[in-house]
Amino acid sequence: MLRLRPVIGLFLIFLVAGCGQMIPGRTSAPVSNRTQPAAAGLPDPQLTARAYLDAWKTGDYEKMYGWLTSISQDAISQEKFIQHYQGVADEANLNRVDYDILAALSAPDQAQVSYRVKLKSALVGEIQADTEMNLSLERGQWRVQWDDTLVLPQLKGANYLSMNRQGYLPARANIYDRNGQALVAQMDATAIGVYPDQLDPSQSEQLYSVLSELTGLGVQALQARIASAPAGAGWYVPLGEIPADQVASRAAEIATFKGLSLEPYKARYYFDNGVAAHVVGYMGEIPAEALGDYEKTGYRAGDRVGLSGLEKWGEQYLAGKRGGALYVLNAQGQPVTRLAEAPAQAGQSIVTTLDKDFQEGVQQALGGFTGAAVVLERDTGRVLAMVSSPDFDPNAFEPVNLNSPALLNELNNPNQPLLNRATQGQYPLGSVFKIITMAAALESGRFKPDTTYYCDTVFKELPGLTLYDWTYGYKEPASGILTLVGGLIRSCNPWFFHIGLDLFNHDKAGQVTEMARGFGLGSPTGIVGVDEASGQVLEPETEVDATSQAIGQGAVMVTPLQVADFIAAVGNGGTLYRPQLVEKIVSPDGVPSFTFKPEVRGTLPIPPETLQAIRQGLVGVVESTKPRGTAQHIFTGLDIPVAGKTGTAQTGNGAPHAWFAGYTDAQDPEHPDIAAVVIAENAGEGSAVAAPIFRRIIELYFRGLPGKLYDWESTYNVTRTPSADDLGTPTPIP
Repeated sequence: MLRLRPVIGLFLIFLVAGCGQMIPGRTSAPVSNRTQPAAAGLPDPQLTARAYLDAWKTGDYEKMYGWLTSISQDAISQEKFIQHYQGVADEANLNRVDYDILAALSAPDQAQVSYRVKLKSALVGEIQADTEMNLSLERGQWRVQWDDTLVLPQLKGANYLSMNRQGYLPARANIYDRNGQALVAQMDATAIGVYPDQLDPSQSEQLYSVLSELTGLGVQALQARIASAPAGAGWYVPLGEIPADQVASRAAEIATFKGLSLEPYKARYYFDNGVAAHVVGYMGEIPAEALGDYEKTGYRAGDRVGLSGLEKWGEQYLAGKRGGALYVLNAQGQPVTRLAEAPAQAGQSIVTTLDKDFQEGVQQALGGFTGAAVVLERDTGRVLAMVSSPDFDPNAFEPVNLNSPALLNELNNPNQPLLNRATQGQYPLGSVFKIITMAAALESGRFKPDTTYYCDTVFKELPGLTLYDWTYGYKEPASGILTLVGGLIRSCNPWFFHIGLDLFNHDKAGQVTEMARGFGLGSPTGIVGVDEASGQVLEPETEVDATSQAIGQGAVMVTPLQVADFIAAVGNGGTLYRPQLVEKIVSPDGVPSFTFKPEVRGTLPIPPETLQAIRQGLVGVVESTKPRGTAQHIFTGLDIPVAGKTGTAQTGNGAPHAWFAGYTDAQDPEHPDIAAVVIAENAGEGSAVAAPIFRRIIELYFRGLPGKLYDWESTYNVTRTPSADDLGTPTPIP
């Protein structure tokens, strides 16, 4: 509640009266319905009034203060003056000030301008009132006599404004998956954790079983987390958060366990420790630097708002519209009048394009790797799953959650859990980029799908420099003579080195770059709801640059979402859709205010015959035995038609990034075809790591269950302990 007291009050009016002819007293109606001409030789008092009120409109309080009479400035400091006007704006949550001049009267040294104040409050709407401004002539210039009623006539004497906000705050709406399963909701929850020093070993087996069912964590993961706690009495280990009703249904059983902590709280609850955390986002207090903007829309310091993901993007929908009742109170704090009132308007729910169960399956499929996976509906642009690993628990940002401090501490991980690698991670693309290089080669007119080249283990076309095929490191024989399509199937580096060098030396240095940009690289996809990086595709300046670019190395930097978007276009016939995360936005009465529609943002800059040659190569990557596709052995036995490309991107820092990008062509009416991309950072070969993860994603989507075990698993989602025979077997990175 803000008290706005007059500083001078009627004292100034008395001074005016003692200076000469008295201006007619203030009334609730305009002084005159006409403007009296200014006395000969005097400036028009309306000019000063407008200058003062225009400064109010723009919030330039210092300029307003400069228009006050010297007596007024002696009576109120600039600091107090600014505090007064800012206080009015804050208490009423003003986001616009306007006025209309109604009339003006003037005498030799005094004037009066009546005007209509029109204040727009973010909470209660428009407030209008007629008031008056008294002016004195100082050194040939009209100056404003300060009075509280310059703001509103009701603020006479010791009256002040007070906004009642209690009972006018709508509940925040929920976020759902496409099937109506809640991803986040306001509800009663329970923080689960244990005190290791208090656990009863005789209860271990039963305790871990119950905890696994409640938290969704595997027994092995629970044991590892508890075992990692420092020794000593009183140490607390958070294990997750669950809806309160799940605890209530097993209360008797849970009560028997020693060392188990269950702390209830009521807050915005993110299910299953955060499903699609980077997409859904999290909430927190309004940042200080953004407070001014939020206050204009009805928020106050300390309010919680969305700070990332859909929580941030959808704030205007989820939060609803706050209401309030604006009163004028007297010096005793008693209501004098109610200026305006508006009820709160409930928020609108966001229904995402995500499938919760599938999203969780893809999160598990990426396992302990650092990286990302994106799954799009191939022919529409819907995002069915978006995973960034490591992820985080958005419940960490709920201060009433007992687990919050420990969860916030986990965010200090050097792998940056808050970074959405799917849309903000920028990586070299490796051999997946050969799709684009092949397109540029065919469109240059210098190559055809059946053009041949001898794929050796080394490349010596650059004087003084030897480059290597991937077969060289594996001590495999040269791939031999390959067509251009065969070069893509075999992912022959020398073939694509040759293309890059040839185009560079025939005045087509920018052709690959231009093609990459036509495929959507180097610019955002336009997705809304999550932050997005642009990536980078530069024109090569040297022969070495050209050969590096041709295999997706050098200055090439892409996001996984960009790759998923263009591989979907390859699969659907050439249409680049804008990826979308929002299926619909729904008002409390169930009526959608927004419904998903596919949005075409472009087409691949290649003709059907070029696209067909590329698609032939991508099918060969997973099916061909001669030449053998780089991922053929991974997809053996999969009865779902897929096409794709492996990628192994050198980073100059540790093991390479493993990529796989592809799409399905099942034409199953119950399962629209999808496109997906997987990147596992510093994890090894694309064919050995990313391709198996891609396969599991396909199995989860079409079958609802994982199929083939990874080479590094003992059972689904559990990494087996490496043995001496496992040298070279990829192992998930923590």
